[in-house]
Amino acid sequence: MHRPAAPSRRGFLLATAGAGAALGLGTAAAGPAAAGPAAAGTGPRPHPRPFGRYGSPAARRTPRTLYVDPHGRGDFTSVQAAVDTAEGDGWTLVLAPGTYRETVSVDADRTGATWIGASGDPRDAVIVYDNAAGTPKPDGSGTHGTSGSATTTVRAAGFTARAITFANDWLRADQPDWTGTQAVAIKVMGDRSAFHDCHFLGHQDTLYADTRDLGLFARQYYARCYVEGDVDFVFGRATAVYEQCHFRTLVRPDLDAAPYGFVFAPSTAGANPRGYLVVRGRVSSGAPDGYYKLARPWVPSSDTTARPMLTVRETHLGAGIDAAAPYANMRDAYPWQEQRFREYRNAGPGAATTVPANRPQLTRAEAAAHTRQAYLGDWRPYDRRR
Repeated sequence: MHRPAAPSRRGFLLATAGAGAALGLGTAAAGPAAAGPAAAGTGPRPHPRPFGRYGSPAARRTPRTLYVDPHGRGDFTSVQAAVDTAEGDGWTLVLAPGTYRETVSVDADRTGATWIGASGDPRDAVIVYDNAAGTPKPDGSGTHGTSGSATTTVRAAGFTARAITFANDWLRADQPDWTGTQAVAIKVMGDRSAFHDCHFLGHQDTLYADTRDLGLFARQYYARCYVEGDVDFVFGRATAVYEQCHFRTLVRPDLDAAPYGFVFAPSTAGANPRGYLVVRGRVSSGAPDGYYKLARPWVPSSDTTARPMLTVRETHLGAGIDAAAPYANMRDAYPWQEQRFREYRNAGPGAATTVPANRPQLTRAEAAAHTRQAYLGDWRPYDRRR
């Protein structure tokens, strides 16, 4: 099946097809995205069948299916309004093509939710906002912080998303003196959270794959997804499988030397036997060769017993990854060598084993314990028959 090329947040305007709305993502030509209302609704006339094969308010697929369309042809014009109505378990939200400029929060009691981008192309349904960790809160009580910067926050278990873009379009160039430059596109905390054919766009801390608390070993699954960023842009303490996903590192116009950043920053709880697993994916880069590290361990001050875990296997690592020293410390007190970082049968220039001590490898026998089945247990989101 042919899949469209993934969009670049810094490369060009991301246009939502059908709705005709343009989302400025900080390109040189367009400048930073506006912080005002969504541009959805401008441009060409909307598509006459905004919900595609998923029905409509007049032909509802199930009593628990809700339709969201920024042009007013659904039950709601915003995603959060639909979430607020969908109390309890098992609701489906169908998103028409458009740019949804808002923050969205899914509480823990709204379990078993499914969100579907109606067109099947994740570039068409975009949930985006531009808060950063250093952005002041509207009530004057301080700044948002990393978690508070998230465009979308999912606390509930059993969440599934298909063919949707989750983005944070805050840019360092807008506030070059800020230190709180984390800008999360989505924070996911619930067990059994699955994302199929989704895009995650940001720069620092794009995809926060986490848990609600230390005692919850939340399982998450990402299939055929695209994630881009620069610093720690896939991070958190979830047990997460990334299968056939594309990770792209961005150019850093604010820096003139390596390293530009890090792809992964897991913070796996010490008691959790499973952290991040990347399988049959690829890492590409818009930056010069060797300007990115593959990972660094995050041992947060709130959990100094964490033992970050990352396994990257059968994945193509492009030249943007520093092959000689692909890992680095976040804090010298917690060296990466004492964490759980392993590789297996990777390929590409960024996977070259020029310094064996810096590339810990699994044996064939050990690799048998690092599969999606081993990480996800009796939950099988990859089984199309379920």
